[in-house]
Amino acid sequence: MSQHDTIFSKPLPSVSDFCFDQQVVEVFPDMINRSVPGYSSILQTLPQLVSRYAQKNTQLFDLGCSLGAATLAMRKGCENFDGCKIVAVDNSEPMVERAELHLGGFKSQIPVELRCEDITDTVIENASVVVLNFTLQFVPPEKREAMIQRIYDGLTDGGVLLIAEKFRHADETMNNMLVDLHHDFKRANGYSELEISQKRAAIENVMKIDTLEAHEERFQKVGFKHQTVWFQCFNFAAMLAVK
Repeated sequence: MSQHDTIFSKPLPSVSDFCFDQQVVEVFPDMINRSVPGYSSILQTLPQLVSRYAQKNTQLFDLGCSLGAATLAMRKGCENFDGCKIVAVDNSEPMVERAELHLGGFKSQIPVELRCEDITDTVIENASVVVLNFTLQFVPPEKREAMIQRIYDGLTDGGVLLIAEKFRHADETMNNMLVDLHHDFKRANGYSELEISQKRAAIENVMKIDTLEAHEERFQKVGFKHQTVWFQCFNFAAMLAVK
């Protein structure tokens, strides 16, 4: 069972850059559910979206799989498609080790290959579904277009990229309002002002967020035919792009 997230509950002499280490692994489910509005709704909808776009005898990729929550949702969505395989990738060894335990606790006919590697190095091929669930925001900005291009090139015709991200509103006034609402959400979930402040300091150097317009332009540039935002809560959104 996940522990309660208290990583930033005490004053730190200096706040180090956020990383997905063993300490974060132990509290990750609690952390993400109390920090990301709409996270559970996105996970609950993934099987429905995967069942719409999965194709038999193809691969499905969960890039930045963390503890495997999206992978489990994806397995539910492709159970009726023969020959499917899920490739789940994360560059955090503690995350991959714990994901293996989580995935092993649920029976399924869909095989999952877990890999500990940098997702920018992952070869995407014969893919009907690729999921980036709050992952691209941790990829260096200069590498994002090339990565989305590789995903597009590796998708089958009619394949889909499902991506959820924290975003920055292009209008600064609206952006500040959405940030304030997000902080209210965290306060309502029990985070103190100290925790909110120290977490923000820890993550600002490792998570560079885009505007929704930047995502849309990137999708169009690499060749996606159709795209939409299918879910939004405050400054968090889930998008899909179809080849």
